[in-house]
Amino acid sequence: MSNNDSTSLTPSSDASPLELTPSVSPSPCAKGRDPVIQRNAVFGERYLTDPAQVYNYNAWDQVSPDPDHLATALEKIKFQQDHRLSEKERKRFLERPAYFWDMFYRNNRENFFKNRKWLTREFPILKECMQKDAGSKVILEAGCGVGNAMFPILKENENPLLKIHGRDYSPRAIEVLLQDPQFNPEFASAGVWDIASESLPEGIAEFSVDVIILCFVLSALEPRQWTLAVSNLNRLLKPGGMICFRDYGRYDMTQLRFKKERLLDDNFYIRGDGTRVYFFEEGKLLHPSV
Repeated sequence: MSNNDSTSLTPSSDASPLELTPSVSPSPCAKGRDPVIQRNAVFGERYLTDPAQVYNYNAWDQVSPDPDHLATALEKIKFQQDHRLSEKERKRFLERPAYFWDMFYRNNRENFFKNRKWLTREFPILKECMQKDAGSKVILEAGCGVGNAMFPILKENENPLLKIHGRDYSPRAIEVLLQDPQFNPEFASAGVWDIASESLPEGIAEFSVDVIILCFVLSALEPRQWTLAVSNLNRLLKPGGMICFRDYGRYDMTQLRFKKERLLDDNFYIRGDGTRVYFFEEGKLLHPSV
């Protein structure tokens, strides 16, 4: 598996909010380039043919941790658990997420971020929406940041009836996005929205969205917020709509590199810049109370 796993999700109308069938698994892979051996266009078809190469690339779809790696991972997690944040520091970070995200975008302007040019390769449904004859299509990126998914889509789009909405928790991120010359109000909108709030985003009607992009968003929330967040997304999706999901997998090398006093809660960490990150396993997404 990739250490940033992705999948397309189609919630059923009668499912509980988190019954989405994502593909997020433990990963032994170190950060690096995507493999080129046996690599097809769609995520889910990158197969390891040489076991000696497992640590040299970033995405193998059939690889699970071996016992030695898993033992090392659990040892590192135990160290982190034994050196948690103090309760005072934990409270400070949990109570002020908006401040830390605004500071993150204030300190890291648009040139810091890389455009997500891989989106249409990993999620072919997005490419379909961008076709000239696709008809009226609505895409929402929840947690859009400064437009690094929106702008590649706008650049490649051939559909005169496409609309893409970007919503983010950080007013600073939206400010940067709207000032970017790539922003085209004919096809795009942007605004501030807390995905885990009690309200839907302004300007987007219930059951009006064909595809939602949800990349590295749930991991920034407290686990107790997931159910409401995904419930909100389900309320925005048209019947048969799709969520394109990508986030961090359990025992990702990024997780194992955390040192002392970074652990907020089990598998939930604070980065050096004050932003938060959770590392998922499939069962936790399916059953958040487990």
